Amino acid sequence: MAHKHNALILSDSDDEISKTQATILTRDKPIHEILGGGKVADVLLWRDRNVSAALLLGMTAIWFLFEVAEYNLVTLLCHFAITSMLALYLWSIAADILKRDGPQFLENILQESLFQDLGFILHRRLNQILRLLLHISSGTDLPTFLLIVVSLYVLSVIGTFFSFVNLLYIGFLCIQTLPIVYDRHEEEINNLFGHIIVDLRKKYRRFKKTYVNKIPRGPVKEKKTS
Repeated sequence: MAHKHNALILSDSDDEISKTQATILTRDKPIHEILGGGKVADVLLWRDRNVSAALLLGMTAIWFLFEVAEYNLVTLLCHFAITSMLALYLWSIAADILKRDGPQFLENILQESLFQDLGFILHRRLNQILRLLLHISSGTDLPTFLLIVVSLYVLSVIGTFFSFVNLLYIGFLCIQTLPIVYDRHEEEINNLFGHIIVDLRKKYRRFKKTYVNKIPRGPVKEKKTS
């Protein structure tokens, strides 16, 4: 009997985990479409390895200059502009002397579509996050609410030990790594989060049954109908 009871509990736990995964972690679209489906999604999922690697190296260089070399933003921009202008000036003079073609300047150096895709993704993601926070704050799911509050508090504590530049760089590394990790190990991550959420819900039910339900409540007054 005990063996059957344990098997029944395990079966119920598995069913609850699968239902949790189906309601929380499933998605109708592939992750590439969720990220926007454009060049930004290709960069985040490392489908364009050259651009992704160049972006990672560039952000690492910026982090090194600000955090390690302790450059000021205005000083860095001025030094970068001076170096670029000197290089182009010398290139133009050398081209005139050697009778070669000088530097060719593009009308649009940065593509407008890149900023449009990035702005569209940020706008949609921020709206989804705000809607999710408002939904969780409405009191429909107390375990998730407590999990979010604790996570934000932990993040605030972590923020006291890092500068703003370090936090931005860590966030960038997460953006560059987490989507591709989830894309490649989706099933394992879903199983892990399913077990965590089910375990939190079980602990909340136990807490509610042991403490919350024992709190005395006054009589509920019936509403008068006119």
